[in-house]
Amino acid sequence: MQTHNLGYPRIGSNRELKKACEQYWSGKITLADLLSKGKNISGHNWKLQQEAGIDLIPSNDFSYYDQILDMSLTVGAIPKRYNQVALKSNNEMDLYFAMARGYQKEGLDITAMEMTKWLDTNYHYIVPEFYKNQEFKLFSNKIVNEFVSAKRLGINSKPVIIGPVSYLLLGKEKEEGFDKLDLVKRLLPVYVEILTELKAHGAEWIQFDEPFLALDINAQAKEAYQYVYAELKKKFPLLKILVATYFEGLKDNLVLAASLPVHALHIDLVRNPEQLEEVLNAIPEQLILSLGVVDGRNVWKNDFEQSLSIIKKAVDQLGSDRVLIAPSCSLLHSPCDLDLETNDQTLTPEIKQWLAFAKQKIDEVVTLKALASENPDAIALEKLEENKKAISNRRTSKLIHNEQIKQRVRAITAKDAERTNPFPTRKKTQQEILQLPLFPTTTIGSFPQTPEVRSWRARFKKGEITPAEYDTLLKKETEETIRWQEEVGIDVLVHGEFERNDMVEYFGEQLDGFTFTKNGWVQSYGSRCVKPPIIYGDVHRPDAMTVYWTEFAQSLTKSLVKGMLTGPVTILQWSFVRNDQPRSVTCNQIALAIRDEVVDLEKAGIKVIQIDEPAIREGLPLRKAAWQAYLQWAVNAFKISASGVKDGTQIHTHMCYSEFNDIIQNIADMDADVITIECSRSQMELLDAFADFKYPNDIGPGVYDIHSPRVPSKEEMVALLEKAKAVIPAEQLWVNPDCGLKTRHWPETKSALIAMVAAAKELSAKEYVLN
Repeated sequence: MQTHNLGYPRIGSNRELKKACEQYWSGKITLADLLSKGKNISGHNWKLQQEAGIDLIPSNDFSYYDQILDMSLTVGAIPKRYNQVALKSNNEMDLYFAMARGYQKEGLDITAMEMTKWLDTNYHYIVPEFYKNQEFKLFSNKIVNEFVSAKRLGINSKPVIIGPVSYLLLGKEKEEGFDKLDLVKRLLPVYVEILTELKAHGAEWIQFDEPFLALDINAQAKEAYQYVYAELKKKFPLLKILVATYFEGLKDNLVLAASLPVHALHIDLVRNPEQLEEVLNAIPEQLILSLGVVDGRNVWKNDFEQSLSIIKKAVDQLGSDRVLIAPSCSLLHSPCDLDLETNDQTLTPEIKQWLAFAKQKIDEVVTLKALASENPDAIALEKLEENKKAISNRRTSKLIHNEQIKQRVRAITAKDAERTNPFPTRKKTQQEILQLPLFPTTTIGSFPQTPEVRSWRARFKKGEITPAEYDTLLKKETEETIRWQEEVGIDVLVHGEFERNDMVEYFGEQLDGFTFTKNGWVQSYGSRCVKPPIIYGDVHRPDAMTVYWTEFAQSLTKSLVKGMLTGPVTILQWSFVRNDQPRSVTCNQIALAIRDEVVDLEKAGIKVIQIDEPAIREGLPLRKAAWQAYLQWAVNAFKISASGVKDGTQIHTHMCYSEFNDIIQNIADMDADVITIECSRSQMELLDAFADFKYPNDIGPGVYDIHSPRVPSKEEMVALLEKAKAVIPAEQLWVNPDCGLKTRHWPETKSALIAMVAAAKELSAKEYVLN
């Protein structure tokens, strides 16, 4: 029996990669410095796993931005608009970052590639762009270079490569008249070239990630899988290929997956433990089965007894030599190291004993192998006893349950999830109260959090400045932001959220049932890292969370100021959620807490309230058969949070980096008065779903991409708005950025928003002339 890992966090235990990338982008360090930092992180990760006792250690799981972007660069799937960057730059990394972030210097102004969610996670990948008759060629040697680097450290690693079929399915056709899977025969020779190089350097195992084997796929995709792996078997009969699936069960694709001529198959037994028996009965005699028993996406300690029963069942049927033990998926989605949590005030010892981060999960995999052997050693048996105690302690802890909260959830009725009147009636009332112009402008909520603002928060937490001093500093920053928005002419202002660290963490810190880490960072996209809260118990709002700052901002101006909240589904999705009760129950607890906050904001005189739900689409199950059950409770939770107010209070919501076509009816069912969505990277393509559906409520398609440092011109925004106006009635349109502005810098933010307001005014003037 062997152990392996599907991938390790790449950001570094102290976010070293994030800091290095941002320093490189700002010109503070050289490319050599950046590459050295990346090499150090990779080396540390490999050695850590080697010392822990992992048998098959992954390489090519490291990335400077995104693993799918890495593959696009590797196979030469580089959109032609970046040719000039390639000519101007002396290195591959500048081209790579231009594809991810856009490029606006040296006389060039090139948009970034589209970004969207990685399956049902909060990780974002860069979407490959495909064209009819596209040619692929080996452009980057990253995969081979990393294998060689690991080998120099004495590790014959298992390269991790996104499989050819999943890579194509993750991309988007950028012209009509072909299907992206038509490109599989053009793409495969590049994979063959890569494997040839790896084999020449001594590679024995290759991991192909094929998550689409656990999704609903059509006949063409199934044929592509059969073709690809038959061809690879012909060319590399002795290479041990492991096909990894995760986040769902194989289900109707089991026969296909089991028939692929590969050496091993990985299945996720955390997300779909029910599949084990069917898989065991379906796989052929020669196939090795990799058991994903340690949760790669959550932070709870593995229940060894439960995992050992799964392993025993597999070993009894297959034999130990045909079983691999592994995490359920890449540990990319886990924080790095629980040992870094040394502050008992942040994370109490009782809760900490229930947790395991990436480093600890590696140890769990190795310990499970030892315990599953015929004669476990004393150290393994001691760890088993410790594990039993921790699992039992969590199950019986008084920290977890609050009967009053449970009773309030049980008392929810259908009326709690409905506004008093339908949208047309509300819109008329709101227009009388709010007096908004045609094409009203707003932002999504946050404004730049400068190093100075972040330093205030750090100093306040360390006790270096008093609460009164901190309050004064934040009020000054808030007032300057309000005054600037007034000066520019934005119609619905925001207070800037300078008091907030993260859109989920900030609320979790004020809700019972949440706990936090100091170093529990995970990558969201590129250099953007988040520190998800941990929901360990029943959720309740003891006090108002945002009223103080929103009321203060409104007191500064006669303009409308939006109250800014994160919705219940997003708080759920972007936290590490307790796994001892249905997610729907936890979501309703959060919904009631947000509802209380919405009502309090209305009482404080706030007339526009935004409840962000960017994670609604992300939370959608990967199999369509499970969609409606999820959407029913998710949409209902949002409506519970939003429906405690009067008709005249305008409720906004925000969604980003999602495909909306399949759930447009459910988005309409949410019945927000205004929805703002990310649209600029896709050049308003995402708006088509709303147009085709004839979306009845108001909508703000984002006109500028805040995830890129480039500043769009007024003319560019006007063109995007004209596209929007061609498919959505003018009286329904709002004008806004794609997302919050927290991660941007003030100069680019001001330039972009000035252009945005000017674009809205130009469009409004044109509409006035037409009418």
